[in-house]
Amino acid sequence: MQTEGGATSTANPLVLIVEDDLRTRMMYREYLQHDGFRTIDAHNGHQALEKARDLRPQAVLTDLAVPGMDGFEFCRALREHPTTRSIPILAVTGHSEYLEHPDRFTQAGIAHVLIKPCAPDVIAGELRRLLRPSTSLGAGDPRVTQTS
Repeated sequence: MQTEGGATSTANPLVLIVEDDLRTRMMYREYLQHDGFRTIDAHNGHQALEKARDLRPQAVLTDLAVPGMDGFEFCRALREHPTTRSIPILAVTGHSEYLEHPDRFTQAGIAHVLIKPCAPDVIAGELRRLLRPSTSLGAGDPRVTQTS
């Protein structure tokens, strides 16, 4: 069940899933909900930015290649808005060529990047790590993990 509502529970954090592929989006949603997260989702960057500003998720899981406003633009827009600038961002991508320019991740405020394909349990674990109070956002270069 998709949850629409403000992020107030730390036991069940609200995660915004940004993914244009319906099957992948549904897989992430089902797994994260099973793992105790509440979720909302968007299929493009513009829709995601609106939902992030309205619903204030506690974390964002975004593909970097989404239509309209791409994942990098979406992440930069999150960082520029006062109500969303502190939301931790976990990015996933199937485009390994993005790794050639790691400064793009830092400039977009992305905390960690996973290379697709990535298992849902890896995504859930990384989201939990990013949500820990001791995790510092924006400190140094983002982490990149290849899970295949």
